[in-house]
Amino acid sequence: MGDCNKFYKTYSKNNLTGGILVLWCTHSVCLGFHSIPVAEGRNDVFSAIYTQFPVAPKVIIYDFACQLAPYSFVREARYFQHTWFLVDEMHAHDHTRCGKACFASNAMRFDDCVRAVNASAAECGNKGIKRIRKYTKVFLNIWNRNTINRIHIMHAK
Repeated sequence: MGDCNKFYKTYSKNNLTGGILVLWCTHSVCLGFHSIPVAEGRNDVFSAIYTQFPVAPKVIIYDFACQLAPYSFVREARYFQHTWFLVDEMHAHDHTRCGKACFASNAMRFDDCVRAVNASAAECGNKGIKRIRKYTKVFLNIWNRNTINRIHIMHAK
């Protein structure tokens, strides 16, 4: 897979927070999701895939697939034995030390099935998720405020 230099330490500097990891098909249809309490890690992606699909997908395109692949093979080798883990074209430029087998753009040159895949489907869907993220925070803040107010009213009686 190569010697990827994009480790969590690099990402943690960006102060990433939790959210929703959405599994998208190549047609931008949400196939499932996984709530993430803190910054996304390999286990979150692994768990979302493993719990949502009885059979592992043939191709997984993910911005950190170079590290997801060995993690997944160590945890569930039989389940992922026929899965191809690929880094999408948009994120590939940051993976300067990863093996060429990791890149969706390289696989597209040799495999008609991968060439037909919309490798940016997840990015399109994630733009919509980003729009509702702020409303989720507002909703939960209002929810908490109302709950705390009810608790205070009950204790004041």
